[in-house]
Formats: sequence, structure tokens, C-alpha cells
Amino acid sequence: MPLELKVPTVGESITEVEIGGWLKKQGEVVQKDEPVVTLESEKATVELPAPETGTITQVLKQKGEVAKVGEVIAYLEKDGQAKAPQKPPEKKPEEKPGSVARAASDSGDSTRAETKSKPSEKRVMPAAQRALEEHGMSAEQVEATGPGGRLLKEDVLRHVEAKDQTAATPHAQIPPPSPQPAPSPDRQEEVVPMSRLRRTVAERLVQAQHAAALLTTFNEIDMGTVMALRKEYGDFFQQKYNVKLGFMSFFVKACIDALKEFPALNAEVRGTNIVYHNFYDIGVAIGSGKGLVVPVLRNTERMSFAEIEVAIADFARRAKENKLKVDELQGGTFTISNGGVYGSLLSTPIVNPPQSGVLGLHAIQDRPVAREGNVVIRPMMYVALTYDHRLMDGREAVSCLKRIKETIESPARMLMEV
Repeated sequence: MPLELKVPTVGESITEVEIGGWLKKQGEVVQKDEPVVTLESEKATVELPAPETGTITQVLKQKGEVAKVGEVIAYLEKDGQAKAPQKPPEKKPEEKPGSVARAASDSGDSTRAETKSKPSEKRVMPAAQRALEEHGMSAEQVEATGPGGRLLKEDVLRHVEAKDQTAATPHAQIPPPSPQPAPSPDRQEEVVPMSRLRRTVAERLVQAQHAAALLTTFNEIDMGTVMALRKEYGDFFQQKYNVKLGFMSFFVKACIDALKEFPALNAEVRGTNIVYHNFYDIGVAIGSGKGLVVPVLRNTERMSFAEIEVAIADFARRAKENKLKVDELQGGTFTISNGGVYGSLLSTPIVNPPQSGVLGLHAIQDRPVAREGNVVIRPMMYVALTYDHRLMDGREAVSCLKRIKETIESPARMLMEV
């Protein structure tokens, strides 16, 4: 018997995924634990490994189609023989008297009957079917825009609205259609559907703008002391922990120090209540093959510099391979985003709901600054703190960012707790 490849549970509250792409084609041999297909959920992209060594004999879901958790999307023949399993006979819909298919059969028009008996590729969702029946329409009249050719309720309502507007407009007032210019070979367009992950990111960013009162305050930090520490101890650090001493561990520690002094930035709004967290789960924005992801460092107040750097390096490696786990992307009480690695000089980061703050880091540049009455060249970085004004006033936010600045410019303050 062939083995079933089913959609696994990829996270709490996630009931369906989108087929991101098949890494192995039908008829190809795969090894045990070798990735077969990528599955895109609302929160992450995961790979489905082969449970045994064998041959992919049948693919049931194509790229872009939606599959529910537990649904079979392919079959694997364990002994390597490319035998596709027999598909159960499809149930034919009951034909009403006087239907087109029966009329074609009764009239002996075999060609027409064969055409009408073929199942339509358009899949009608239950809500869309009810809307069709309510308005006395058939699925063939409406253009489907859902994933995998699905006909959605929104498609039906959009068609009805357009039909009503056309009927309400006097024909004499309808302007003639303007002639369309001939398509130019150098003015082509490509329509690509958004991935499920990108759609979720877009929705959350819009939600943050609408649901919170976001403001951003800026400052600049002299990175000279931290750079000197990295130069002095970087080699010893890498030899002992097998990882480079980066800037992020300093900023994580500085943020914890500042959040302890200004706890509202580590809190969140729940209804009419403010929830203060007594732990510090810091999300670190990392670029991946599928876009920006934010894995979370749990209980960073208990982590050493080395543990932070090792964890971030592991996140970065697995993010590029699309191997981050869904639970590693959930939660978080505060976020740090480093646009400086891409050359950004200044930006306004967006808060990740339901968090109340995010720190944006930027490129380090040698700039002239005044020190003790003299103009000197120092390695400077602009930093930006976006915060939810519902929880924190401007004075507190500015003071919080100033505290981060002071801690980075003088890391010994973290040890002395001053």
C-alpha cells in the first residue's frame, strides 16, 4: 500500500496551508527525511519530509492550492515502484430532469454530452454556493479569484454589485468604451499571487497602523566603545563559543536594561487592560528566503552574551533554509530590527502587534561630532524607537531610548546597574 503524505500540524490555530512548491516531482525517488514539498502557513514556511525512501507516485495538490491540516496531498510508494493509487470513483452530481446533459444524451449528441459531463475545474466554496442560490445564478457566470480556482462568496457579491450598477445606469449615459492601445512588448505585466505568509504580514502591518497610536522617536549612538570591545575580545569570544561577537547581543542586553526601567514598553493592551510582562522575550528581525521573519529569544534576561549570539546565528542559518519552527515565531514582548545590515541610514519601524515597542538599528557611519569642544570623527548609528502612545508618553519613550544610548556607549553601566 502506498504511504500518504499528509499536511502536518504546523502551529496552534492554523487549520490550512498553501502549497508553496514541490521540491520533488511525481515519479521521482526520494530518500527518507528528504524534503518533498514546502507548505506556507500564516506564520511560517515549513518543509514536509518523506517518511520513508520511495517514489512519489501521485501529487494531489499543486502549487498555490490550499490544503487542510491532515489532508492527503500526495502518495509515496515505499518499494520505489511508481504505481499510482487507484482514485475512488467520483460521485456524479444528481441531474435534474431537463438538464443540459440529459437533453444532450436524449438527443443523441454524444459530443455535447461528453463536454457537459466533464467536472468543472472551478471549485465552489459553500458560502459562495449559498450566495449563488440566493441570487439565482450559476457558478459559470462568475469569475473565480480564490486560490486554486476557488469561487468565493466575495466573487459572487462583486458580480451582483457590478450587475446592479449596470442595470441602474441609463443606457444613454453609458459612454462608449475607449479604444485600448495595442500592447507593447516592452510594457508587459506579470500578476503573481501573494504568498500566505506575505498576506499575513501585510494584514498585521495594516492592523498595527489602525489599532495602535504609533509614534517614533530618534537618537544617535556613538558605537566606538562597543567596536573597541569587539576588536579586543572578538577572537577570544569566537575561539571559546565558536560564534562571532556581534552588535545584536549588546543591543539585546541594553534593551532589557531599559525595559526594566520603563516596563510599559514591555507591556501590551488587552481590551481595557494593560498587561505587564515580567519576562523579556525579544524578537529579532532576520531576512530569510521568503522575506523578513522575527524569531523570538525567550527569557533573554537569563541569557549570556554568548547564548544570545549562538541563538541568533542559529536563527539566521535556519531562516535562510526555511527551517524555522512556527512556535519560534510566535509571542515576543519587544522587537529589534536591524536595517543597517542592508545599508539603511534611517527608518521608522512598525510595531508588531500586540507588542508596544520596536527598536530600529541602522548603518554605522563615520561622522564629525563635537566632543569636549573639538570636532572629531566617530562611528555613529541612528536609532529609532516606535512605541504605542496609548501605553507610554513621549517623555518616557525619549528617556527609554536615551537609556539604550547611554548603555551602548558605556556597557559597563549594565554590570554596575547604574
